[in-house]
Amino acid sequence: MAESTEENRSVRPFPWLGLVTLALAIFVSVTTEFLPTGLLPEMAREYHVSLSQVGLLVTIFAATVVLATTPLSILTRSYSRKGLVVVVLIIIAIGALGAAVAPTYGFLVVARVVGGLAHGLFWAVVGGYAAHLVPKHQLGRAVAITASGATAAFVLGVPVGTAIGHALGWRLAFAFMAGLILILTVLVVRYLPAVDHRVRLATGEIPLPLRKDRSISSVAVLCIVILLLITSQNIFYTYIAPWLISVGGFGSGGVPGLLLLYGGAGAVGLVLAGFVADRFPRGGFVVAFAIVAVAVFALWLFGDRQPVVIGALVVWGVAFGGGPAIIQTRMLHVASARMRETAVALQTTAFNVGIGGGALVGGLLLDQSGLRILPLADVIITIVGVVFILASDFWLSRRRTR
Repeated sequence: MAESTEENRSVRPFPWLGLVTLALAIFVSVTTEFLPTGLLPEMAREYHVSLSQVGLLVTIFAATVVLATTPLSILTRSYSRKGLVVVVLIIIAIGALGAAVAPTYGFLVVARVVGGLAHGLFWAVVGGYAAHLVPKHQLGRAVAITASGATAAFVLGVPVGTAIGHALGWRLAFAFMAGLILILTVLVVRYLPAVDHRVRLATGEIPLPLRKDRSISSVAVLCIVILLLITSQNIFYTYIAPWLISVGGFGSGGVPGLLLLYGGAGAVGLVLAGFVADRFPRGGFVVAFAIVAVAVFALWLFGDRQPVVIGALVVWGVAFGGGPAIIQTRMLHVASARMRETAVALQTTAFNVGIGGGALVGGLLLDQSGLRILPLADVIITIVGVVFILASDFWLSRRRTR
């Protein structure tokens, strides 16, 4: 049955409209998640809290995703994938609207928790959606299209949200996102194809528990890699706005433009990932994050030299921009068909442990040692992640040959 489904996908036209709709849904979700990173100073001033406390909003959001994703994905595994996408987008909009009207910091935390609950299930569903729309040999191309939504969030969503927040107040930025999410929900209802995500057993086949699935070790190793690399990214990127102002010497009005530059470079990286992901899933992975380490190291060494900062931001954006797409493609390749839904949920959990853990560690380092230490911490953990990629690939290849 699985082979028959794969053959059916191979003869269907490439589902551009459905994949673009998914990308747009990812765009609004990711923009909402990371919107506080560009508005830290304004939010901290209004609530009379520290920058690290506002940065903690990213940690709280991500921690909610970590705790909720796998249980919610298990509880909803028999429900329509398309229906779940619609429901969670509506809840994410409610969370964004709650943030826009939050009278206190505590209320804002609750709004972020609501958004995090929906966001976790959202990623558990959309992370594997492309695999139900295209055959395996087109996964890299399909994932690059859907992942463009996340890249567009950094290219356009967060910078525009930051600009709106600076010009008209951060609350309006969240209210704007809530309205945009509801508009995108209508497009999802209209244009996203429904899929059958159930994996049927062949005649006489005995169902095995997931812990005995042959791909589980590869999935677990990849989740550790994700945890390391996303933690390193968010130790620094969560606090990039105050770093650019205090260390880089840029005015607050220049931050949206710099974030736009970083995101635009990420878009270039995503295009490159579309070509690399299926052809060089291992080598592309290593090279991309090695370049990330070099670029961020340059920011640590020359953070007060604005031309170097601008150049390093571009290189960092290109290298990291394709990273998540390569990671997701690799996960969908290594996970068996039965393991795929669980693998995507675990991948989402690992990403958000990294996002939340990075924001938390970055906040602690900021309070103890200041903003200047953050890029160095990013570099150290990125190097550890790259070494782990190489070591785990060697171990898994030896394991398969035995």
